[in-house]
Amino acid sequence: MRFVKIGVFYLIGVFGIICISVFPHFFETAGLSNPLEYVKDLWSFFLAIFQTESWMYQALRSPGDYSLIGTLWEPYIYSMQIFLGAIILGFLLAFIFSFITNFLPRKIMQWTKRALDLLESVPDVIIAVSLQAFSIYIYKKVGVDLFSVAGYMDEKVFFAPIVTLAILPMISLFKILLFRIEEEFLKDYAVFLKSKGIHKTGILVRHIFKNVLPATFQHSKVIIWAMLSSQFVIEYLFNIDGLTFFILDSFNSMTIAVSLVLIFTPFFIFFQLMDLWIYDEPLYSEEIITKRKKAINPVRSIKHWVSSASRIRLHTIKPWKPIIYAARIFLNQLKNSKFMIGSLFFVLVIGISVIYSTTTNDHVDQVRIIYEADGLTIKSMPPHPPGMPFLLGSDNVGFDYLDRLIIGAKFTLIFGLLIAGLRVLFGLLGGILFAFFLKDKKQDWVEKLVDAIHFLPLTVIAYVLLQPILAVRPGMETYTLAERILLEIIVLTVIVIPLTTVLIGNNIKHVLQSEFIISARVLGGNKFHILRRHVLPHIGPRVAILFGQQFIQVLIVFIHLGVFQFFFGGTIFRSGSPPTSVTNEWSGLIGAAKNEIGSGNTDVWLILCPLVAFMLSIIAMQLIIDGVKETQQAKVGVMYLTSKARKTKNGEKSNDSKEHKITSESFQRIGNDRG
Repeated sequence: MRFVKIGVFYLIGVFGIICISVFPHFFETAGLSNPLEYVKDLWSFFLAIFQTESWMYQALRSPGDYSLIGTLWEPYIYSMQIFLGAIILGFLLAFIFSFITNFLPRKIMQWTKRALDLLESVPDVIIAVSLQAFSIYIYKKVGVDLFSVAGYMDEKVFFAPIVTLAILPMISLFKILLFRIEEEFLKDYAVFLKSKGIHKTGILVRHIFKNVLPATFQHSKVIIWAMLSSQFVIEYLFNIDGLTFFILDSFNSMTIAVSLVLIFTPFFIFFQLMDLWIYDEPLYSEEIITKRKKAINPVRSIKHWVSSASRIRLHTIKPWKPIIYAARIFLNQLKNSKFMIGSLFFVLVIGISVIYSTTTNDHVDQVRIIYEADGLTIKSMPPHPPGMPFLLGSDNVGFDYLDRLIIGAKFTLIFGLLIAGLRVLFGLLGGILFAFFLKDKKQDWVEKLVDAIHFLPLTVIAYVLLQPILAVRPGMETYTLAERILLEIIVLTVIVIPLTTVLIGNNIKHVLQSEFIISARVLGGNKFHILRRHVLPHIGPRVAILFGQQFIQVLIVFIHLGVFQFFFGGTIFRSGSPPTSVTNEWSGLIGAAKNEIGSGNTDVWLILCPLVAFMLSIIAMQLIIDGVKETQQAKVGVMYLTSKARKTKNGEKSNDSKEHKITSESFQRIGNDRG
């Protein structure tokens, strides 16, 4: 029975892949003007599955007489070799580093955690560009070829893409393991084993690692989800003839569907079998099914929802109250220095961008040629390096890079924040429905279905859906600027809403199991009262943290799409000139300088400047997330040091932290007060 249900979930996942694969043809032909055409395209695809000619590899440079599966299979194996090599390398290093770090002094451990926070903000594109630039630099200076920076013809590259792909997962897993191991060492069984004289190594190897593996396994799904997106970009940057090349080369519904199914299938099967092994219990016990059998009644459920909604007194709902409440929370959070610095970054950057665009009408300085003092000798031609005449240099046609970064900041950050906010908002609404109105069995089904999204690369899905929308070619404009922006916001929001819904829904479920919620129900509180008075204030900080994480994810997708020369708001393609962003946002600078990656040119700032701007934005959001966490920890009683211990004049150390240490004198004072 379990395997039948797994098979059902798999077929539903494949059906979802097919629905996604049909969208490019629909967006390119019919579009929003005729939505019913999508149903026809979907039906045509299902009919094409049974036609032999549809299973041929079709591309501009291909005669079309090659088997689709036969063409994709070898590149698929090549891509999987790189991916599995990166997983093994990254996960192995993470476990080794976490083991070693636990034997270091506590102060070094704290610095390690801070370093991991910083390294986690480095986009994968920066790592790839840095590795390529380093290898080329060493080759030019010393004449030693450290490793191949790109594939050529039938030459296969493994070292550079595997190392690049393994770094960020290693950092993420290393960070997770450090916190999990630290929590385990505080538990009673670890303290008991220490009291028995068992060495820390034995406790760590025999007990701690064994106990953190299930939670690590759950986190590995998110890590692999991010790795699948990164591989799509890294294969492109290293010119690897893997699955990415053939998806881009033959961009049609059948190639997209088969490629995504090939990616989806092994990871889905592996994690489903691991779930059965680690959590060896049926999906739904007979007791639950019997208990909930009467509850699975759509008509009665609708009546119940309507009756619950009718008890809400609409005249008591004041829509401005949530805004006032959010403003109070924001002002209170500003007391935290990290939150304040992160927020100040966004306010200043967006504010400067808006003011500059308003006062100068998006003017960008341009210098074509710089001459020496004699006025005849050419000193510099575009792209000008950083320094003179522009602080950050210029692009390939002499436009000031700093001006372009300032103009594009408002589009990149505002729409990044907007998409992240919409993801969390609709995820919150869906999570409320998930936790309050769905029964246990239905919740399990939804979780299993949504869990399959972790095995579909987010960047690939975004590229597949947005490629026909964002391409702007002279005389072939299908969508207006407003339509392109609206569609991109919708696509980047909708593809993540199921995950945010389940994540927030599970957090709400956890809160609903608390004793104070049970007490509120006993006292007669209805669902709306419990939600408004208890649940929302309790999960507020978690939702704020989720918002920050989603914003970072949106920026990463912007970077990845920029590498493929598809920019927010649209990409203008003209013959003889590099692609141009319609809105001048930051990923447009990445796409315009794409040819500098791995080319060996010294114009590396063309790609690094926008990447550093993205990185600073990610660091600023991480500061906001850390500030929210620290404020929440202080509320629940978790203390943290606010300043370093300072030496007194007598040479003794004094601790200026907020932590209050209880001693025997504390109890003596209490006793004296009572007396």
